[in-house]
Amino acid sequence: MRKTESLTGGGQPGGRVRLDKWLWVARFYKTRGLSAEAIDSGKIEVDGERAKRSRLVQAGDRLRIRSGPYEHVIEVQGVSDRRGSAAIASALYQETVDSRKAREAMAAHVRAMSASTGYESGRPTKKDRRDIERVRRRST
Repeated sequence: MRKTESLTGGGQPGGRVRLDKWLWVARFYKTRGLSAEAIDSGKIEVDGERAKRSRLVQAGDRLRIRSGPYEHVIEVQGVSDRRGSAAIASALYQETVDSRKAREAMAAHVRAMSASTGYESGRPTKKDRRDIERVRRRST
């Protein structure tokens, strides 16, 4: 099968494929089961509506994918029913500019929050734990 066929030819007539399978093929999730769990828990929306895993996805659909603190808003560019390389998978969708900017801002925020903890090298030492306890006792 040629690359162009795999991008547009998907499982159903008219170039449509199940949502859980498309998320797996596009490499948003490592297994199809994980993609199904994300759909069932409401982390995936198609065209602004909560979707079921059997929903057929086609080119032009807009997906909102929430993963941890991050949110991807993408537009489906093509469908495939076979998982391929990352280069082929990235050709299946286009992330919106606003989504990319919001995700980068959230990544910077997460990095800043983790840097403010002060424990970059593992567990706190015994002295650090005593200091923490002292602060907690004062605040109560």
